[in-house]
Amino acid sequence: MVAVDDIVLQVNNLKMYFPITSGIFFQRPKTWLKAVDNVSFFIRRGETLGLVGESGCGKTTIGRCILQLNKPTAGEVIFNGRDMVKMSPSELRAARRRVQVIFQDPYASLNPRMTAGNIIGEPLIIHKVVKGRQAYKERVMELAEEVGLHPTMIDRFPHEFSSGQRQRIGIARALALQPEFIVADEPVSALDVSIQAQIINLLEELQHRFNLTYLFIAHDLSVVRHVSDRVAVMYLGRIVELADRDEIYANPLHPYTQALLSAVPIPDPMVEASRERIILAGEAPSPLNSPSGCAFHSRCPIAIEKCAQVVPELREAAKDHWVACIKSPGYDMLGD
Repeated sequence: MVAVDDIVLQVNNLKMYFPITSGIFFQRPKTWLKAVDNVSFFIRRGETLGLVGESGCGKTTIGRCILQLNKPTAGEVIFNGRDMVKMSPSELRAARRRVQVIFQDPYASLNPRMTAGNIIGEPLIIHKVVKGRQAYKERVMELAEEVGLHPTMIDRFPHEFSSGQRQRIGIARALALQPEFIVADEPVSALDVSIQAQIINLLEELQHRFNLTYLFIAHDLSVVRHVSDRVAVMYLGRIVELADRDEIYANPLHPYTQALLSAVPIPDPMVEASRERIILAGEAPSPLNSPSGCAFHSRCPIAIEKCAQVVPELREAAKDHWVACIKSPGYDMLGD
């Protein structure tokens, strides 16, 4: 049982449906794209929850709903005991000082007409957290140094930096308001492998120094294993498995998680040559036309007839190991 005070973020039954309209003048919803469909999880203070899945599964949409960049269709996003979905604009503005984001693209997320110093310092001006030009300049230089940028670089423009340095600017901007919680939306996927390690190490160092809590969104399972305390696996808008990082890699229970892990390269050539690969049939279905029952059943190598009829709930199959699969061990014993 997790104490309420230890939970920074609680997401309950989150749904995000986008209308697909028809008509030119009187646009009416023709159907709905279910980007996120009834997702629930929590994140403890000071931990990193890795959120993984293939492109289009709804990972980034969850991040945007948490930040209230998208207003959820239904559900709760409870941050420090308060539902951000129900906050007034002024309350949300105050809450956003404690919840920040690191974007995927380290170039597109930076204004090319602003210097690095102005980009880092913009949140300080918007939220009026420093007084006077000197205090502002000192804080910007301090933030630059914290992410490994020399203070002399703050007068340069984004195009004068490497991709790794640009991401450091984005991280410094996210730290400007001293947040508690950061949504890291694939922060290393656009970087070279050698630079990825530097940025991951920086994020971990900053987490320990400032007691930060991360939602780390990614599709690279090897990166997620290194940086996360727990891992949630998504498929077509739903979480299908959630467990401690070591547990989920050692004992994956959902067929989709097993398939993902079988595709992760192993450095030992003998082990790599001898292990079994799980090849999924076909393509992932469109969220516009999600299959009945379990969304994964059309590609699942162990699916049975019941899988097309029942939407499996996320249930605790073992201690702190949650899975949404009717064929997982002990699932039928957990209740109807």
